[in-house]
Amino acid sequence: MLRIMSDPVRKKMTADEFIAWAMTRPEGEHYELVGGEVVAMAPERSAHGLIKAHIVHRLSGAIEAVGLPCDVYTSEMSVRIDDATAYEPDVLVRCGKRLDPDAVEVTDPVIVVEVRSPSTAGRDAGAKLDDYFRLPSVMHYLIVKPNNRTTIHHRRETEGMISTRIIRDGPVRLDPPGIELSDPFPPDR
Repeated sequence: MLRIMSDPVRKKMTADEFIAWAMTRPEGEHYELVGGEVVAMAPERSAHGLIKAHIVHRLSGAIEAVGLPCDVYTSEMSVRIDDATAYEPDVLVRCGKRLDPDAVEVTDPVIVVEVRSPSTAGRDAGAKLDDYFRLPSVMHYLIVKPNNRTTIHHRRETEGMISTRIIRDGPVRLDPPGIELSDPFPPDR
């Protein structure tokens, strides 16, 4: 369940203030900044964590297989949308020169992935969809739905429009940067 953190002294934060504050929080606590409000993220469920790890593994393998200068990050990195909004997507891909080892923010993700959970479903498909594509670098936004093993692939087209595909089976083509996510779901055991 998401909850907005209230502080009687400070009602709103900027993205800079939020990132500095979030760095002081205990490991395992996750927050996002939405319109200046700090939003606590619920702990991950097992399926969420397994899917996220599987996606990182698959994307890393695909990038390595074609030799791209790209890195895959998990929800420990912030993506600043504007001065009042900073998200921590479940997985993201950034290409180019490797970030400084002390960086905590990715300013130019190419691929952003959110694994849908009951507490974030509305924001993932609404505000985050709009916000992530405000960043010129974002070419793909994937919403992975564990309950029915579906991936919703939003893609920036060359004309600037966003196209959407619903994928229930088969790979997701992510071009650019020129890779495929063969299957975001771990095999059943």
